[in-house]
Amino acid sequence: MTHTNSLRIDVRENVELAPYTTFGVHAVARFFAEPRTTEELTAVLRDERFLGLPRLILGGGSNILFTRDFDGIVIRPRMDELELIDENDEYRFVRIGAGADWTRTVAETLDRGWNGLENLSLIPGTVGGAAVQNIGAYGLEIAERIVEVECLNPETMQFVTLGVDDCDYGYRTSTFKHEPNNALIVLSVTLSLPKRFEPIFSYKELAHYFGDQTPTQASEVAQAVIALRRKKLPDPAELGSAGSFFKNPVVSRIKVRHLLEDEPRLVTYQLGGGRAKLAAGWLIDAVGMKGKRRGDAGVYERQALVLVNHGQASGAEIKALADEVAAAVKRRFGVELEPEPVII
Repeated sequence: MTHTNSLRIDVRENVELAPYTTFGVHAVARFFAEPRTTEELTAVLRDERFLGLPRLILGGGSNILFTRDFDGIVIRPRMDELELIDENDEYRFVRIGAGADWTRTVAETLDRGWNGLENLSLIPGTVGGAAVQNIGAYGLEIAERIVEVECLNPETMQFVTLGVDDCDYGYRTSTFKHEPNNALIVLSVTLSLPKRFEPIFSYKELAHYFGDQTPTQASEVAQAVIALRRKKLPDPAELGSAGSFFKNPVVSRIKVRHLLEDEPRLVTYQLGGGRAKLAAGWLIDAVGMKGKRRGDAGVYERQALVLVNHGQASGAEIKALADEVAAAVKRRFGVELEPEPVII
């Protein structure tokens, strides 16, 4: 059954969500809408039939795991405009709709000769999701490119624009993941892209890829990043996953010293403030969970940080495997692993 409002927004009932997530697990949304404009979005939010129901904003579905059906309305914004809104001698300022596919956005900016996003090539998801999650890879986080994020407060129906400092960005987190701003719906993201190409390739894998060469074009870095990602991460079209399932844990340097006494091969990255980041994939591999399967739920054999759906795994089965992995790491190293995806 389909409901249609005055703006001709189709709101579908009992929609299978597997095609809309990279994990591809079975779950059903009671209602499902895909607004393509801000006006269509506000029309759905004001629709009396859905007031009071649970509401979920779904981007590219690359950072979410459903362990049950969703008895409410799932809204998948599709605003995908990309426009140059200003520039100066140093930067181009580009505004992009929250529903735009992130991988296509990076490719399109590079096709236009705009540097700045090449290190973030081939990350699944949408532009809005990228801003919420503060995606990062190979030495760059999107927070370093964000100028402002335009949002809608669904409770007051007022538009809110947050500058990058207001977004409170950290490692895979932002103000959009915490109250009160976790209710905000991202509409568009404005990025500053540097006109001068200064390659970022000090990240270990990239540095090894280029050897004694220095990339002279953004496309070279993009090609390297794509090659590296394809080598270690599964294609969601072939093997369901949400990319890295666990965040790299941050611990005190004192904790690291104790761990190194017991395990000298421990992989660590020094941070400021007397802290260090541990490689979660290494920890999982060290406790023997790499490549393990529980039915169709598995730990990817090429990268222990990635959990995969080998076909018919349920979200609950994947979560149970994630809990088993985290418990094994906690027992062996006394370190808590925190999931990166949102678990419903």
